[in-house]
Amino acid sequence: MTILRTLNPFLYWAQNEQNVYLKVDLMNVQDPKINIETKSLEFECQGTGAHGNNRYSFHLDFYDKLNTDKTKFNILDKHVTFLLVKAECDWWPRLISQPQKPHWLKIDFDKWQSPEDMNDNEQVGDLLTDHAGILDRLQKEEIGYRKEDSRLVYLTCYNFIMYLGFLYVCVVLSMKVLKDGNDFFPKSFETVGSVMYILQAVQFLEVVHPILGIMKGGALMPLLQTVGRGFILFFMLGCEPRVQVEPVTFFLFFVWSAIEIIRYPYYISQLYKKDNKILTWLRYNAWIVFYPLGYCCEMIILYKNLILIDQSRKWSMELPNAFNFIFNFAFALRIYMLFIITPGIITLMAHMNKARRQKFSSKGKLKQK
Repeated sequence: MTILRTLNPFLYWAQNEQNVYLKVDLMNVQDPKINIETKSLEFECQGTGAHGNNRYSFHLDFYDKLNTDKTKFNILDKHVTFLLVKAECDWWPRLISQPQKPHWLKIDFDKWQSPEDMNDNEQVGDLLTDHAGILDRLQKEEIGYRKEDSRLVYLTCYNFIMYLGFLYVCVVLSMKVLKDGNDFFPKSFETVGSVMYILQAVQFLEVVHPILGIMKGGALMPLLQTVGRGFILFFMLGCEPRVQVEPVTFFLFFVWSAIEIIRYPYYISQLYKKDNKILTWLRYNAWIVFYPLGYCCEMIILYKNLILIDQSRKWSMELPNAFNFIFNFAFALRIYMLFIITPGIITLMAHMNKARRQKFSSKGKLKQK
């Protein structure tokens, strides 16, 4: 004789001041036995859950009393939902009377209800906005940390690591040029080029962050900056050793790094809502000097590559060839210099100028108040 085990299904709950919402994660529920009292709920049925087709049950002793006359439940194909009305309007610090929560009882912080489950006037409120303190504590009990904490930790680590990387480049370049003078310029790429490769590759994450919602803002400005820098670093410098030894490479790396050792600490301060006056001033003013300098360095590198490419016909395609196609890379590079990088730096500087005006004008308004 086979005896079916009685198992506990996964149970998800949420609340507002008036109601408690439960969702029993079981499909194909049959022979349900439900008993709702003022401070308890008993549930048993045959259904399909985490342990397959089996007999499932649970018993809950609630934190406070319910109004059993208004309680509702709904048996659906994929789950069972309960609308439990509280006897007194208040936020419960937990669902059950016991401090120790069973492993199968889960907190669902999303608005898991659909229009088929409950009426429109029975939707769960926005816990994050209305009761952030309760949300914090419940989420820490459930998974050990608040969801926002993981994003904060990731962005803090990312910005701090990038800051250290560019600070390393800045310090090494400064110390080497102070020690060796102009003799160090041809060795700049050899000394820090590999580090710049890594940092620039990682910076492409800054295009992904806004798309995934990890950071606020759009992806266009990070895309313009990272793609532009990547083209200069990986193609114009990485593929042309004769340009790597030019003094302009040193100045380009130094300017890029100087911008970033201001930007990343500023981002960290904003993550923790700490307004550092020096960092803020540098973030919204230093670009006025560094962006034009960086643009000039990039244009010089492009021009030097253009001369060499014109002579060597590098990366160009001439007839006859298998594709029956002509491509003049030198001409494409001229188009890039005139119609892409120049409008790009203008767009980037206009964006920074707009952000600068907004930042300092808002501060001025606050002071006037």
